Amino acid sequence: MKRKSISRVATATAVLAALGTAVYAQDKYALKSPSGIALSDFRGYEDWAVVSSARTEEVLKVIVANPTMTEAYKAGIPGNGQPFPEGSKIAKLQWSFRKSTEAPFVVDVPDAFTQAFVIEKDSKRFPNTGGWGYALFNYDAATDKFVADPATSDCGHACHVAVKKKDYIFHPYQKR
Repeated sequence: MKRKSISRVATATAVLAALGTAVYAQDKYALKSPSGIALSDFRGYEDWAVVSSARTEEVLKVIVANPTMTEAYKAGIPGNGQPFPEGSKIAKLQWSFRKSTEAPFVVDVPDAFTQAFVIEKDSKRFPNTGGWGYALFNYDAATDKFVADPATSDCGHACHVAVKKKDYIFHPYQKR
């Protein structure tokens, strides 16, 4: 009887451990968008320099850029009429928001992370969209998982045509 109990406990422990590993482990960098952009192309975006911020009625956005794009901004691009160099990358990180219950003044603060909208300059891969590729990766806080949005982008190139003279980028590098 003891042998069967020990065997059952060992089997149940092994099954639970395997399930826990399968449920817990998501490699967000394995995701690829329908437009062919892999989130792994943006590895390290969590530590990129802040370029700008924005707020809509639904979300707070922090816009970050990779070192290539940050240096281009510091050199005066796109205000100097030059395009961003190949390899420039930007990510719009978006959160829902709520009123702070701790601050002694009225202020909106990030609540749940919702998505990463990424943009990559690669004229060879994206010749029909001004050299830029667009992808949206949604985040579900309840499952702690990212998923590539099935659409080719959030608003993508069609939306960015309004800022063609600024090499299709909305957000300027903010003074500090």
